[in-house]
Amino acid sequence: MKSLLVIGGSYFAGRVFIEQLSPLDRYDIHIFNRGNLPVNIPGVAQITGDRERPDDIEQRIPDRHWDAVVDFCAYTPAHIDSMLSHIPGTIGHYIFISTTSIYAPTQTVPIPEQAPKLDAPQPELGEFADYGYLKWLAERVLERKCRSEKIDYTILRPAIIYGRYNYAPRESFFFKHALTGTPLVVPVDPHIFYSFVWVEDLAELIMACLENQAVMGQAYNVAGEEMISYRRMADVIEEITGRKLQRRALSMDEIVRQQVPMPFPPDEHLLYDGRKLCQTLAYEHTPFIIGMAKTWKDYQCVLRRRKVYQ
Repeated sequence: MKSLLVIGGSYFAGRVFIEQLSPLDRYDIHIFNRGNLPVNIPGVAQITGDRERPDDIEQRIPDRHWDAVVDFCAYTPAHIDSMLSHIPGTIGHYIFISTTSIYAPTQTVPIPEQAPKLDAPQPELGEFADYGYLKWLAERVLERKCRSEKIDYTILRPAIIYGRYNYAPRESFFFKHALTGTPLVVPVDPHIFYSFVWVEDLAELIMACLENQAVMGQAYNVAGEEMISYRRMADVIEEITGRKLQRRALSMDEIVRQQVPMPFPPDEHLLYDGRKLCQTLAYEHTPFIIGMAKTWKDYQCVLRRRKVYQ
C-alpha cells in the first residue's frame, strides 16, 4: 500500500478528506498535527507534533518514501520551507491547500488562476491582514523548492468552503437566523456574488489529484460555477430548512454605519473561475442547494448531540 502523509487533518476540510479516503484502502495514511482534536479513524496513524518545531518533523515522522503529502495547514513560507527541508525520507507528490485570498483586488470576475497576486499585506483586514499575502509567498517557496528537489507538486486554491465540521461562522450564520427568527440583513445591492465549494467536493478533488500526472506543477482555483449572492443564499436557506427568514434590506452605508456583522464582504465580489481544474479532472461540482441541504442535516445532528450532553 502506498504512503500518504497529511499535515493537519483534524479540522474541517482535512478531516473530511481523511474520512472519505480512508475506507478506500488506497493509502497507508499518517496524519501529523498537534493532536488537539484526535481523528480516531481506524487505520489512520496519528503522529503528534508541531510543524514549527523541526525536531518534531525529523524525529516523529517515519523515514520512508511518501508517495503523497497533503498540506492543509501551511500559512507562511517558513511552514513550507521547514516541512520540505525536514520530512524524513522522500516525497513523490506534494499538494498544498492554499486559498483564493492570494489574489489582488480586481474588477475582473470571475478571477482566473493567472490573475495578479497580492504584493503586500492588507491592513484593512485587521487580524487577517497577512493571510493571503503569506499564503502566496508560501506557494512561491513550494514551487521553488519542489523544482529544485525534483518533487512533483500541485497547488489548490479553494474559494469559500462550506459543509460539515465548518468552524467558521459562514453557513451557520444563516442557519442561526432561520432557527431563531432574528432578522437577516440582506444588502440592497443584489449583484455582489461569491464562489463556494462544498467540503465533500473539495475532498473528492484532492483525492483525484493524488499522484495524478495531469495536475503536476499546476495551481488551480477550486470553486463551483454558481454565483451566490446574499439573496440567493437566503432563498436556499428558506428552501432547505422550511423556515421563512425575516429579511432586512440595508444599503452599504447603513451596514457600515450600524456595524452589522456579515459573514462575507457585502460590497466586494469573491468570485473565482474554477473551470481549469474541473476540465482537467472531468469533474462537476455538486449543486449548491444539494450541498447546503446536506450541510443543514449535519448542522442539526450537531445541535442534537450538544443537547444530549448538556
